[in-house]
Formats: sequence, C-alpha cells, structure tokens
Amino acid sequence: MAKVGVPKEILDNEYRVALTLAGLNALVKEGHTVYVEKDAGVGSGISDEDYKGGGAKILADAASVFEEADLILKVKEPQPSEVKMLRKDQTLFTYLHLAAHTKLAEDLAKTGATCVAYETVQMANGQLPLLTPMSEIAGRLSTQIGANYLERPMGGRGVLLGGVPGVEPGEVIIIGGGIVGTNAAKIAHGLGARVTIFDLSLDRLRYLDDVFNGQVRTVFSVGHYLEELLPQADLVIGAVLIPGKQAPRIVTRDMVKQMKKGSVVVDVSVDQGGCIETIKSTTHSAPTYEVDGVLHYGVANIPGAVPWTSTRALTNATLPYCLKLAKAGYKACMEDPVLMKGVNIHKGEIVHPGVLEAIGAPVATA
Repeated sequence: MAKVGVPKEILDNEYRVALTLAGLNALVKEGHTVYVEKDAGVGSGISDEDYKGGGAKILADAASVFEEADLILKVKEPQPSEVKMLRKDQTLFTYLHLAAHTKLAEDLAKTGATCVAYETVQMANGQLPLLTPMSEIAGRLSTQIGANYLERPMGGRGVLLGGVPGVEPGEVIIIGGGIVGTNAAKIAHGLGARVTIFDLSLDRLRYLDDVFNGQVRTVFSVGHYLEELLPQADLVIGAVLIPGKQAPRIVTRDMVKQMKKGSVVVDVSVDQGGCIETIKSTTHSAPTYEVDGVLHYGVANIPGAVPWTSTRALTNATLPYCLKLAKAGYKACMEDPVLMKGVNIHKGEIVHPGVLEAIGAPVATA
C-alpha cells in the first residue's frame, strides 16, 4: 500500500489543494495512508479536522509530508524549496508545464523522481482529461477578468462589454477555439459582447458556429485576418494550446502596438509560454502590466482564484489516476497508455517529446 502526501500549495495566492475528502475516502478505502500538510485545504474550504475525520494524518510542514510519502499529489509545479525535497523513489503527480519551464525540468530530472504531468495525460482521441476542467474554469474567468480590467479605475478603456441600448458592445477576440476559447466565448457572448474566434481547424470552427448558432464570428487562420481585426478589439484572449509544447507566438509586438489604448490582453496560454509576444508570467498579487498602452494579464494559475470550484473540478478528474498511481506506481503508467502520456520525467531522464524539444534535446522517433 502507498503512502500518499498532499503538501500545501505555496505558489503566490494558490488556494487549491490536490485532494478532496471524496478522494481521501477512496484512497483510505483501498488501504493507502494519506499525509496532509497542516492547513493545506483551508483555502478550498477543507479543514484539518475534515481531513482527520476522513482518516488522513496531519503533518506540521511540507518537509514531513515529502519525507513520509511515496506519491506526492500537488496542483501546481513544485517551487525550488519543494524540488529539493523530492527523491528518486517518489512519484510526483501535478501540473508541470515543463516546456515553458526548462530549468525546472532539468532540476526535476536531477532528483530522480518520476514526474507525471496532469496537462499531458492524453486519451487516444487527443482529449486531455486532467487539463479540461481547469481550461473550462480559466476560459470562463478570462472573460470575467478582462471585463473587470476594461473598467477605467482598473486601467482599461472604460468599456462595458455588453454595451447598453444605443451604445455598441465591446469587441472580444479569442485566439484558439479549444476548451479555453469556447468557454471564454460562452461568457463573452452571454454578456452581450461581439465575439470573434480564430482557429486553424475548420471542423472546430464549424462546431463552434453550430454551438453558438451563428451568433459569434468564426475566422480560419490567425495571420492576415488577425492582424486586420486586432485593432478593433477591446479584449483579446489568448487560448492556444499544443499539448506538452510551448505555445506558438501568434500576436507580435507590432500587432500589440496597433491595438487601442486601454484595451486588455488576457493570455491563458502563459503557463505554456504564451501566444502573445509581449506577455510574461504574473501573479494574483501583481496580475497586470502595460505595454504600448495595452493592459496585459499574465497570471499562470487563473483557476486558483476560485479554489472552492476549481479544487473540486480538478480532483474529480484526477482521482481515478491517483488511485492507479497509488496502487501500482510507475507500473500503472506502463499499463495505461493514457497515463503514460503524462510521464515527463523518469529515472533522471526527461522523456516527454514536447519538453525535450523545448530544451533542444533530440526527440526519439518510433
């Protein structure tokens, strides 16, 4: 039976936790021992007493959790102090986004631990079951955030996205029609904004046209047409994803210069490096900065702002895989091709093609 550890997240304003009471119950029922760091679940509405009542052992600090556990469950990528605590006989299961954090990839490889990334667990049909719930939340929040920062006291143009009778609504451009983009469009359209979605898949654009009943504009490609339409935008949402790889830079600095002063950019793909050239990673404590008069929002852990919702949505998806890893460790990955896609680092080696490409290492071909 495994010893499962749940440390408290230490990223700036990260209130999510990697295990709910339902997940705890499932692990304990299978005979595993669960160690939870003191106050790890408080931000998500789960107290130490709740965990204790479910059979978890509460430990005073992260070092104690890492020392005891074989399987470490987290939400966000380990910070430097946490990397130092990992050892070669452990498995780490969390979001990693290593293609955009190559030094972290190299540091994790040196620990010898097996590192399995939520965001690259991938089904045969291409779906990303552990990224999807957070993409849904980040997409919906991105519009909400953009609408907030368009207000004049927040540094924006002073535009109400939905407009009012006699005054035109705001223009929202969404780059990428996947889970993030679709959910961003739902909120933007619901608010009454004019919405344009760019994507490179005609099939996806047909699907979106059908879903929105032709009430959002769908545009193929992101080159000339994006450059043409970007100056009209009040809010631009970056929602580009290539699983396991760095996001391509779609919007250049010159294109940003052509945007309206006081318009807002929210790049949800910043955790994979961002699809807007002028984006950089920010935190919930200092979320925005200005480039050429355009307000940029680059928080990499957007769902951390709504932990009650996002913790439960995330752990609903991760639990079946947590149970497999607790039961069989790396063998579970060998037996499950979906979970094997999540393995980024094993036995001191970076093994995921997207991460290898990002660090400039040769990628093995089948």
